[in-house]
Amino acid sequence: MVAILAADVVGYSRLMALDETGTLSRLKALRREIIEPLIGGYHGRVVKLIGDGALVEFASVVDAVACAVEIQGIVARQNLDLPEDIRIVFRIGINLGDVIIDGDDFYGDGVNIAARLQGLSDPGGIAISGTTYDQAHNKLGLIFKSLGEQRLKNIPDPVRVYRVLLEQATITRESRSRRWPVIGAAVLFLALAAVVALTVWPQAIAFLRGDGPDTVDSAAGKPSIAVLPFGDLSDDPAQDYFAEGLTDDLITDLSKISGLLVIGRNSSFSFKDRSFDIHEIAEQLNVRYVVEGSVRREGDSVRINVQLIDAKTGSNIWAERYDRDYSKLFALQDEVIGQIVEALSIRLTAGEKTQIARLPTQNLEAYDFYIRAEQKVYAIDYKSLGEALSLYQNAIKLDPAFADAYSGYARATVDVLGFDFQRLMLSAVARQRAYEAAGRALVLNPQSSRAYAVLGILQMLDSEWDEALVSVQKAVAFDPNSAEAELNLAIVLTYAGQNPAALAAMERVLQLDPKPRAQVFDYYGFVLYMNGQYEKSLQALSQVQPEERSDLGLETLAMANARLGRMAEAHDAVAAILKKIPVQNLAGFRVVYAHHRRQQDLDHRIDALRLAGLPERCFDFRGRDEDRLDASAIRALADARTWVGHQYNGAPFVMELSANGDFAMSSQNGIIAGVFTLENNLFCTRSSATLLGRKFCAPVYRNPQGSSEKRDEYVLPDSVAVWYFSVSP
Repeated sequence: MVAILAADVVGYSRLMALDETGTLSRLKALRREIIEPLIGGYHGRVVKLIGDGALVEFASVVDAVACAVEIQGIVARQNLDLPEDIRIVFRIGINLGDVIIDGDDFYGDGVNIAARLQGLSDPGGIAISGTTYDQAHNKLGLIFKSLGEQRLKNIPDPVRVYRVLLEQATITRESRSRRWPVIGAAVLFLALAAVVALTVWPQAIAFLRGDGPDTVDSAAGKPSIAVLPFGDLSDDPAQDYFAEGLTDDLITDLSKISGLLVIGRNSSFSFKDRSFDIHEIAEQLNVRYVVEGSVRREGDSVRINVQLIDAKTGSNIWAERYDRDYSKLFALQDEVIGQIVEALSIRLTAGEKTQIARLPTQNLEAYDFYIRAEQKVYAIDYKSLGEALSLYQNAIKLDPAFADAYSGYARATVDVLGFDFQRLMLSAVARQRAYEAAGRALVLNPQSSRAYAVLGILQMLDSEWDEALVSVQKAVAFDPNSAEAELNLAIVLTYAGQNPAALAAMERVLQLDPKPRAQVFDYYGFVLYMNGQYEKSLQALSQVQPEERSDLGLETLAMANARLGRMAEAHDAVAAILKKIPVQNLAGFRVVYAHHRRQQDLDHRIDALRLAGLPERCFDFRGRDEDRLDASAIRALADARTWVGHQYNGAPFVMELSANGDFAMSSQNGIIAGVFTLENNLFCTRSSATLLGRKFCAPVYRNPQGSSEKRDEYVLPDSVAVWYFSVSP
């Protein structure tokens, strides 16, 4: 728990545009005479410098407020002798709150609130939080004005805000005499930030926009950038995929550069075909730089216009037009990346240079199929995913050494597995093909982030948690700006039982992809739930429209509400689950989610869903104990016999059981084959076609109302149906 002071210069860009040299000179004068010695004298510590903004830590909230009052008072008096258009004026916000310490840095809601308060303060003023007011209001002889509860951006709960009435402020003489002597040795932290910005990056680092440590440029001082979808200027609307593919490739290549923070595809493409000015886009994506452009492809020629814009000033840093032969496309992409890197003064590592320069394929026809597939694979539906798989396969046929096509195919087959699109591919086939494609991609390109991410998910499903963690960590290492790789890391960390680390990864996902697919918020809510943060879980889920909510989102909605005792909302969520998939049940979920490494994590889910009202068996089937068969009775029914009957909905089925433990079932859903066993008075089946190839065990009951004529003397409630049957003579 510390006091955090956030400050920035009002109208800094305007001052620099009017008189860059004079502005820096005045800031340096303030450095020598005022700011830093006051911070030191009040036992403060400058934690972070961001452009014309700064974050300062104080052990005492009283010291933080006193220091801020003195800074604003001295600066105001000095400004009296200066023309208004050259005055340097600060805004300051102060909060007392919890922070997370990370080396010399800190972050958390405590810091975020201070940064937001700075944005609420008047020029030359100070805004403080309610926690600050509670500690300081009767200790400094200051007068405060309440602004009531304020809703602050990205802060879930309202915050009490107070304004310090500086015109009536009088810091005690004892306090002033104790600290004033150190002023002569001042070094102004805000001016230092400006000088560093002008010397390290020609275009300067972004200033603190009221986003605190969430500001993307604050991540280790990295420039933040978004690539907007390139406009398609071709006469043929069918060529739109090419413009999208070019945008994708630029995002992918830039994201491999550890010295940048690159916004993910989903967020960038949320602005496709929409009218926003650059400043508004940058503000929504929380970036300093924006790349935009257009492309026209006609026959064998390509024309590309591209520009790099400083969103803070609205000026072009670099712009170029290229007229090239289509066969030179990859060299053109490398040139564009090189120009962006040079303009931002980024130094590439040897590995980054190699990855960016690596030709994806020598076959441009294969590349054409690949970029078509990439535009399909992000629309997660049966039809689009099937088309993407076919396009990836066409690319691989044309170039069997096309690593990216293999990794794309692997990712698509994992989606087939995850969304259970059995009509496209049986689960067992999808699993095998995903393993094979990811493995082949890594043979061709050992630094393929996407292939490692796919491999990590497959290993997790096989409960190979340590191997899965290594794979997803490599995925992030090889593509440090990939929201997709970071999301896969969060997924694996969750099932490995490392819930706090999973939450940190999810927050990184939302930093890289601030406008993600709805399913990302669903997963964020789930990770928050697994961390016991039920209210925040519901807040995350509230970002998703009801019609867009995934199965996991509905489950989390039920679980979090149940844990908070909001049973009506929990029951409503379960009703939505059952309306969407009527056969859902706890017994099936135990098998589907069996790759949780820790039993307590699985219990944390199942127990909450039970509390919310999800039935134990399909269609809430409940057999009586006196009707339940024991192992010997089940064995008599299953020993080289045939079960004939119908499902809960009346659809007929036939199941053949062999003496050696094999079974084959024919029903309206198709034919399923596998093996069966008898364990602890339960009939257990395992088939590669269902439940990820995992074993499911269920009791068998006599049906008191059944008969051989109706073929319903016995009942088997399994994971996806309730089967009524008799044994064929």
